[in-house]
Amino acid sequence: MKESVVVVVVVVIVVVVVVVVVVVVVVVVVVVVVVGVVVVVEGVVVVAVVVAVVVIILVVVVVVVGGGVVVLLVVVVKVVVVVVVVVVVVVVVVVVVVIPVVVVVVVVVVAVVVVAVVKVLLVIGTYSCCISR
Repeated sequence: MKESVVVVVVVVIVVVVVVVVVVVVVVVVVVVVVVGVVVVVEGVVVVAVVVAVVVIILVVVVVVVGGGVVVLLVVVVKVVVVVVVVVVVVVVVVVVVVIPVVVVVVVVVVAVVVVAVVKVLLVIGTYSCCISR
């Protein structure tokens, strides 16, 4: 009788631990993805503000110093192209590298913890069954 109670308790504990770990993994993955998206969006906004300020400064310089609209357009296009390339590289690095690496690390760590907890609980369950006899 005691053995079955111990087995049931061990199984319940294992199930609860696994469920908690799965919930934690899901929450961490969602947070990582959301934070990654927020970082990308903030980066794009900052870059847009910087581009706007640079363009305004360039317009003022070209108007004050002179040099014509063509020079202004060439400089503005070069600045915008460089900024767009930088933003695209940052977005790709965050989406393709950072988020997946964090997700994989979290999943591996959680898997190791779950396996360790299950082993410990099974050992406890086995010995408690033997001791009760």
